Amino acid sequence: MTAALLQSRVSPATISEAQIEVSNLRLRTYIGFNPDEKTKQQDIVINAAIHYQAGRALHSDNEADALDYKLITKRMIRHVEEGRFHLLEKLVSDLLAIATESERVSFAQVRVDKPHALRFADSVSVTLSADRRGTGQ
Repeated sequence: MTAALLQSRVSPATISEAQIEVSNLRLRTYIGFNPDEKTKQQDIVINAAIHYQAGRALHSDNEADALDYKLITKRMIRHVEEGRFHLLEKLVSDLLAIATESERVSFAQVRVDKPHALRFADSVSVTLSADRRGTGQ
């Protein structure tokens, strides 16, 4: 079956929002408020889901019509690697702001895990989301 046949069988009304997933982006940063956390970088793991209306991109096959997830991810990486954070909540909030900077984004969720934050746990995480659906934006 060719791509043209597949495309012709799916009407635009049946296609929902595109969801971009960034999975297990592993970075290091200064995170925490204890004295040892302020002097030593720690691992964090970022997961993000970003929704946007992709109708134009589906029909045009033009990168200018798609959400640039590479640019979003590069901005997240730079922010994490250049920053210092006391709280996971602040870091997650900053990353969510980066994920939702484009007005084309209708919903985003960002989760940051801090492995080894607790002695008997694999990690501690904070998740935040922002939703523009139904707000007229």
